[in-house]
Amino acid sequence: MAGNTFGTLFRVTTFGESHGKALGCVVDGCPPGLSLSEEYIQAELDKRRPGKSHLETQRKEKDRVQILSGVFEGLTTGHPIALIIFNEDVQSKAYEPLKDVFRPGHADFTYFMKYGIRDYRGGGRASGRETVARVAAGAIAKRILEEYKIQVIGYTLSLGGIKAQNIDLEEIEKNPLFCPDKSVVPEMVELIEKTRKEGDSIGGVVEVVAKGVPAGLGEPVFDKLSADLAKALCSIPAVKGFEIGAGFKAAELKGSQNNDPISSSGFLKNDAGGMLGGISTGQDLVVRIAVKPIPSIAKPQKTVNTKGEEVEIIVGGRHDVSAIPRIVPVATAMVRIVLADHLLRQLAYLAFRARIPFPDFFKKD
Repeated sequence: MAGNTFGTLFRVTTFGESHGKALGCVVDGCPPGLSLSEEYIQAELDKRRPGKSHLETQRKEKDRVQILSGVFEGLTTGHPIALIIFNEDVQSKAYEPLKDVFRPGHADFTYFMKYGIRDYRGGGRASGRETVARVAAGAIAKRILEEYKIQVIGYTLSLGGIKAQNIDLEEIEKNPLFCPDKSVVPEMVELIEKTRKEGDSIGGVVEVVAKGVPAGLGEPVFDKLSADLAKALCSIPAVKGFEIGAGFKAAELKGSQNNDPISSSGFLKNDAGGMLGGISTGQDLVVRIAVKPIPSIAKPQKTVNTKGEEVEIIVGGRHDVSAIPRIVPVATAMVRIVLADHLLRQLAYLAFRARIPFPDFFKKD
């Protein structure tokens, strides 16, 4: 079935289920000659890995990545790069009581209606665990962007209504919530612990900023950079909203307030979020996603089973109280994948415009 591949020149296909043998991805379109190692990819996966602190699910997965193809002697070959991550700490028995029940807030009902079959173990393909493959692919995209000094940074902007007031990028990786404002981290941690004791969950907002993005990335009409970013980020489980720049606040502004004035030295502000007409302006790209509360909670919920009978359930198993902070590296990865794809597409335009000749190995000077 379709829907498991993303991108045009830089194409990512993910596979695997939450409680299956393994998850992974195939990345096609990565240019040759880039240094790439398992250690480099692992550094990104470790940011998303579960069980790093008491604030997260206690499912213990090392998420060790293996490169199966596409890299030779430490360099990319230009061929498909296959990555695999084996599941190790699977406890499927916890889901046996739910195999014939649709969990509220999950994709159980919609998957069953679409396919007539579903993997009830942790949500199968619909699980947030699928995103481990996206982070692995995003690490390859990061290597491409590094060659052009493009940096993508994600962080927790708010959690359960507690918002970061001061954005200090140096603070992001100094706390387990990837929050850029250290002054609100203790309050966020306290809220997570309180919510867990209540058997409930909370959502939040993640912001992703891309620095060093050149002007001109993005295609007109349907393949706009903004449109592809929206598709990429809204494809992440638990994402319920997407904003660019001023976002929904722009609806409250007048044109004279919302427009970003341009001077001979550049743009004077950035309410557009670094994109106009779906094409990058050369400013920082700024996007935001609204993340819903984790639907697996230890509170009684009304639902129905596969026979249409009304039942009440309490979801067991090991679950995060919030998708934040582990969704932060996922959102960052998806932005990197989009930018790598559009960068390669723009480089193709530039090569043609410059009439860059094909190299002739046998040509004599």
